[in-house]
Parts: sequence; structure tokens; C-alpha cells
Amino acid sequence: MRKHASSSSVGERLPAGAWVPAERDGLPVWKLPHTSFPSQPHRVDVVVIGAGQAGLAMAYELRKRGFVGYVGSEEVRGRSYLVLDAENRPGGAWQHRWPSLSMGSVNHIADLPHFPAGEIDPSARASDWVGTYFGDFEDAFDLPILRPVMVTRVFENDDESSLNIQTTAGTFNADVIVNATGTWTRPFIPHYPGSESFRGMQFHSQSFPAPRVLEGKRVVVVGGGISALNHIDDLDQVAKKIRWVTRTPPRWKSQITEESGALTPEAGRGVEERVRARVEAGLRPLPVVAETGLPMNDFTRSLHERGLTKRWPMFSRIEADGVRWDDTAFWQADAIVWATGFRPELRHLAPLGLRTSGGGILMDGTRVAADQRLHLLGYGPSASTVGARWASRKAAADITAYLGS
Repeated sequence: MRKHASSSSVGERLPAGAWVPAERDGLPVWKLPHTSFPSQPHRVDVVVIGAGQAGLAMAYELRKRGFVGYVGSEEVRGRSYLVLDAENRPGGAWQHRWPSLSMGSVNHIADLPHFPAGEIDPSARASDWVGTYFGDFEDAFDLPILRPVMVTRVFENDDESSLNIQTTAGTFNADVIVNATGTWTRPFIPHYPGSESFRGMQFHSQSFPAPRVLEGKRVVVVGGGISALNHIDDLDQVAKKIRWVTRTPPRWKSQITEESGALTPEAGRGVEERVRARVEAGLRPLPVVAETGLPMNDFTRSLHERGLTKRWPMFSRIEADGVRWDDTAFWQADAIVWATGFRPELRHLAPLGLRTSGGGILMDGTRVAADQRLHLLGYGPSASTVGARWASRKAAADITAYLGS
């Protein structure tokens, strides 16, 4: 097996296998108007929705167990599988990360199965580096990925033995669906009184601009996760003033992280167990930072040394020219950056009625407890890059056993 190309090649070419259609307003496929259409169902044994880290790991595990890529022909022997991806090219959500995000400041990125990333240049742009790495992985294992295809609806087949997947490329019918759509397309911004009256600029992390857009501005950064710290780092020496506000005090976790910033194996298992307990009770998964805390590594130590980690409690309301705490303290602001996370992208599964009264989906490992035809990767304990590896192995074993029966 060849090794992944060194990071020095990043940015010099498109990721392997990329197909970039004509520009349409410079937007990703999932933000463009789209129309799904019915067709005679394309019959596939297993359909994976999404080609981010979890979807690629899942495709690898199916291939390893003898599944063959769907080619639209009855002549192919064996169980078939297909990956549907809404993006124009490899890279999943990473290709849309803000331009200033470098590999040196992201959370730890786990290797894809049997495809070591090798040495990573910390100055490499994350959106470029990850896209190339994912593309090389797809190319090395010849994964059957169809893109750009937007999945709009998943619903029961007439005989209730399989599931139909309605997409912008027609309808597919599958015995098993592995949903690996992540969260990037569902940014979350909490409502605060007066938000509609604010006269300045507002951005979510999903649309965080080039730092120069906020040059000389007074900026409020909201959120207690690593994205908020990345934005603060970007705005240092650019913005006139920065005020970091969080709902709860940040929890620095130097005692549970390795020098790289990755969780130690023991701490990681503890986090996974707590997250798993929530989703197996049908509760909505909590944000990652609520379980992991913030790492103490070279990046965050640099922020501390520069005095950028002073934190204020959450404001109570937003006014036209700034934010206010309890109708007393006021801070003038020209912009608010909401680093407040995302929600799982599961809207296309709504016809299946999976939500519980607790706001989540009742899970049994990677499988939806109420439907053994449906697995969720990148949901709950498998939402991390490390979690995607073990989750894909477990899901592939369960799927093989299920189809074999």
C-alpha cells in the first residue's frame, strides 16, 4: 500500500478523483437550490450517505469484508455498496473550513484505516490538506463514491423490507443505510433577546470570513470550544478589541491530553462511555467540548501567554451597538462571531420518525435501536475522528451479520 503524499504537495493540485462543475455562485452543493426526482430505484445492498471521515472509514470496512462497488449492473456478483456525497470533491466538511484554519490549530485528526497521514505541516491550510488526504484515500482503495449527490429523503419501501433514498440523482433502494452526514450543514446559533436589532456583522464559524474583514473592529466571540479559540487567535493583532464570552467557564484538560492535544486513551474511553450512555437513552448528544474540555497544548499555551484566554460570562441581551449583561454592564461591539457548534444533519431521515421525546434518537451501538437497517456514524460517541474508526468496524460487522441472515 502506498503512503500518503507529503503535505508539501498540498495545494498544488486538486484532490485525486475530483470533479468540479461550473461555478454556481461560489456555493457548496448543499447550499444551492436543488430538486430531487423519482426514478426506477437503483438496487444497492448498502448505501453510505456522506464521504467525510466516518463515511470513508465505513466504505473501507465494507470493501475489506468483500462488498463490491455498485456499478448499476446485475452482472456483478456479491453484496454491493455505494457512497453518496453531496460535495463536489473529496474532503467532506473540511474543504469549507475558514481559510485561516491551519493543521497546527485543529483538534487531533486520526488516520484513515491503513492509510497513515504521515508528518503534517502545521502551517498547511486545513481545508486543502484534509481534502487531498481524503482524495488520496479514495483513490488508493478505488471507493465507489458518487458526487455531487444530495440526499433529500429516506423513506420505507412499499414492502417495508428495505429503504428508499430519494436524491438529486434519482432513487436508490437499499437493505441497509449508513448515515454519515456529520453536522457542518446544521450550524447552531442560540437566540438572545435583541439579536435582530444588532447593527453590526454576525458570523457563525461555518461562515467565518478572512480575518481582514474584521480589521479594526470590536468583536465578541461566543463559544467555549476550540473553534472559538481559533477565531480569537485569527483576530489577535487584527481586531481592535476581542471579548470572549462563554455560557459556562472553560475547562482546561491538560491532565487528560497528550502533548499533541489528543485525548489519552483512558480519557477518550471515558468520554465515549458518557456520550454513549446519552444516545442509548434517546437523549440529544451534547457538544464535544462539554465532554472533552479544552486541551492544553502548544496552541492553547500560546493563547494563554498572549493574554487571549480571559473569559467573560454570557451576556443577557444584544443591543444595536453591542451586548449587555443584566441591564448594567455594556460592551460596544461591531461584530459577533458565534462559535456555538452544530447539530447532527438528520433532516433527510425525518420521514422515518426516529426522534424521541428526549430530542435524540435511541441508539444501540451504531445502530438505530428501532431499525436494524439504519446505522448512524458521526453521531454520539462516533462523532470524533478516532470514534469513526471503531464505529465503522463495528457497523460493518453488524451489517455483514444482518445481511448474511
